[in-house]
Parts: sequence; structure tokens; C-alpha cells
Amino acid sequence: VQFAESGGGLVQPGGSVSLSCAASGFRFGGYQMSWVRQAPGKGFEWVAAIGSDATDTWYANSVKGRFTIARDNAKNTLYLHMNNLKPEDTAVYYCAQDGPAVRAGQLPAYRGQGTQVTVSS
Repeated sequence: VQFAESGGGLVQPGGSVSLSCAASGFRFGGYQMSWVRQAPGKGFEWVAAIGSDATDTWYANSVKGRFTIARDNAKNTLYLHMNNLKPEDTAVYYCAQDGPAVRAGQLPAYRGQGTQVTVSS
């Protein structure tokens, strides 16, 4: 199982950025997927999840209404579109196979290098 996250960077408060995660080594279309993040000096925080066929999505209260999770099973790719960014969104963002442990903020069993999002003026 491998993940390659990309798309992060430095963004001003109120700005937008989109992240991508290329997945390989498993049947991507058969799995519910999540985005999680880790802010400096803090543990993992679950951000959003999407069903295997993209019919259902779930969001942490802290990002609801600002972030949108999406997927393209034909491309084995997961996305996170982030709008109205706040300084507290600053973190390294990872994609992961969804599950109770991931939702509880535990270390994902499989994760990539992550992509850094820094929200600052």
C-alpha cells in the first residue's frame, strides 16, 4: 500500500488550495478513504472521509462547510479541496484508508510522506 500526497504550500488566510493523493498497491475503489492531518507538536486529527463509490462524505466539525473531499476511482486518486483556510488549518495532510482508528486520530497503518499546508499572512 502506497500513498503520494501533493498540492500543499503556503496560503494566505481565507485562501484556497487543493490536495491530491495518488494511491497504489490495493484496490482503491473498494475502500472508504480519509484525509487526516498533523499540526506541529500535535497528534493526528481526522479531517474528512468518503465512501468507496463517493456517494457518502463525512467531515470533522472544524472543516465542515470549508473542505470538500472527492475521489476518482479510475485514476486511483483522492482529493481534498480546501477553502476559507485558517491559520489553525496549518498541518501536514495525509490520506489513509478509513476506519475507526483513523477516525479516532490514531496513527494510520499506511500513509505517505504527507503534504504541508501552511496558512499564514
